[in-house]
Amino acid sequence: MPGLKLSCKQSGKLNAFSNRVVLISAPWPIFSRPSIQLGALKAYIKNQLPETDCRAYHFFLNVAADIGYGIYQSISERSWLSESIYAAILYPERFEKIERFFAKKSRNNKNLSNLNFTDLINQVKKTTDTFIREINWKAFDLVGISACLCQLTSSLYFIKEIKTKAPDLPVILGGSITSGQSATDILTAFPQIDIIVVGEGEQPMVRLIEHLNISGTLNDFPRTPGVFSRQIPRQSGEIFCQLPNLEKLPPPDYQEYFNLLKTFAPEKTFFPTLPAEISRGCWWRKLHHHGKETGCAFCNLNLQWQGYRTKSKEQVVSEIDQITSRYQLLSIAFMDNALPPKGSRQIFEALSDLNKDFCFFSEIRASTNRQTLEKLAKAGMNEVQIGIEALCTSLLKKLNKGTTSIENMEIMKNCEALGIRNISNLILSFPGSDVQDVNETLRALKFARIFQPLRIVRFWLGMESPVWKHPQQFGITSVFNHPGYRILFPEKIYRHVHFIMQDYRGDKTDQKRLWQPVKDAVSDWKTYYEQLHSHPGSGPILSYLDGKDFIIIKERKPDDKPVNHRLTGISRQIYLYCDHRRTIQQILAKFPSLSEDKLLPFLRMMTQKRLMFDERETYLSLAVSARN
Repeated sequence: MPGLKLSCKQSGKLNAFSNRVVLISAPWPIFSRPSIQLGALKAYIKNQLPETDCRAYHFFLNVAADIGYGIYQSISERSWLSESIYAAILYPERFEKIERFFAKKSRNNKNLSNLNFTDLINQVKKTTDTFIREINWKAFDLVGISACLCQLTSSLYFIKEIKTKAPDLPVILGGSITSGQSATDILTAFPQIDIIVVGEGEQPMVRLIEHLNISGTLNDFPRTPGVFSRQIPRQSGEIFCQLPNLEKLPPPDYQEYFNLLKTFAPEKTFFPTLPAEISRGCWWRKLHHHGKETGCAFCNLNLQWQGYRTKSKEQVVSEIDQITSRYQLLSIAFMDNALPPKGSRQIFEALSDLNKDFCFFSEIRASTNRQTLEKLAKAGMNEVQIGIEALCTSLLKKLNKGTTSIENMEIMKNCEALGIRNISNLILSFPGSDVQDVNETLRALKFARIFQPLRIVRFWLGMESPVWKHPQQFGITSVFNHPGYRILFPEKIYRHVHFIMQDYRGDKTDQKRLWQPVKDAVSDWKTYYEQLHSHPGSGPILSYLDGKDFIIIKERKPDDKPVNHRLTGISRQIYLYCDHRRTIQQILAKFPSLSEDKLLPFLRMMTQKRLMFDERETYLSLAVSARN
């Protein structure tokens, strides 16, 4: 194995180190926001090693501008479409197979239906090759490439071409695709990669740069958790080299992204969204002392973290204030897998005190209560992705979500009431789900159609997820690479590398058939909701006005003939009390003069009219205040 000797200008000193590092994010992340991986990593390197000339290339923006933002977005939203593009460039002998694969996967996409695949490939290759050709790679000491979902083939192409231009330039690959068994396999299959970083990259990159500064080569880089190469084999059970806490993380640096955007023609410019983070990891995913792992059964999004860490309220507020002032933008996307269970309300109260008109996006847990959601909305939270995944408690248990159907229904209602856009998912065809799960879901959908529709997501098997680790518990007989990779890669690579997207043998065909009625019902739900919100200021589908001793509930209908309901006296009080889900026992305790014999007929009537949702003797009123 040739050494990782630097190709630096000599200045009378053996193995002179020029303090020049380059970071790259290849297509296909969301184009309208800079890479937080690059922004956070660059800021940390500059903070720890101020003399280092660290450059970050958010190259995906170049490609988006050249092929068109609409086309780029449509490709970036689907993993197989994304990986197909550079696979066709990497392996031209597989072009026809990949072209047919791309056509199949893009069949129902309006932006891509008339696209000429050859022209698209030629444009992407031209843009990429021009960028690579115009940079003197030999002038750098180290190149770090961040590769997450949808960035495998594009990153591999960059690595291949950079190594052609500068064979001795050390190439470091990190990101979520270098997790689990994939990391070792990728290093073996692609010899142009010198070092793999598993886990977060801040401390490993600083240590690599410091070592190069002293030694001039990475051949003698000492064993470091989460860092391995052909000289430094990976250790089983190895921990990551991650920050013990997030206090030392400076605000992310996105300057190169904005410098690039300024070079575009006026019709190509836009106002980006700034990525930020409050925490790393997932507090719901834990390894207990008895070896049992909690966390969502389908999820493999937290393989690069160990434990859960959060920033302080003061740090978060300071960072958001700094980056919005520096880049003069107010749209922020929090990249956390879920906001902290404790402290989120205080953080967003403090953000409100900045008196800036923020527009926030975040992923949140379904257990987020109304009071916290109100604080988020007041601070500027106008879009969320909630970890709903199912509207069936028995299925939620199989998914290990720790939530219930009525809990999901309540947060959907609260988003409707507060005007927060809800872009959450509904997982179909989860292995081991049954007719009861489907029937319970179909029932819940009849109540949920007054709220913003969920997005259909078919279950896919992620490597290292709990389902992947314990397939027999979910009726899976065998797991293997997704056959899509067999189209994208040569057979030798397909057989050798464990890819992040897996496939399985089990009840897939039965599950697809079983869940088809739910898919159809969600499609009808979307049409119904859009029809009733086709005019500006349409308002909620189900709302109420309070008259102090009576309430009027208004239910809008597609035929423009609303149905009105009036509740008086104790009926009004019960309905308002169940604005938050309540058990029968709680209702009876709240209204001691009311007997169960009198209460149950009223609750049954409310659920029959779908003005309330019930689950296991727990009730939730569904109408939202028309005055919100």
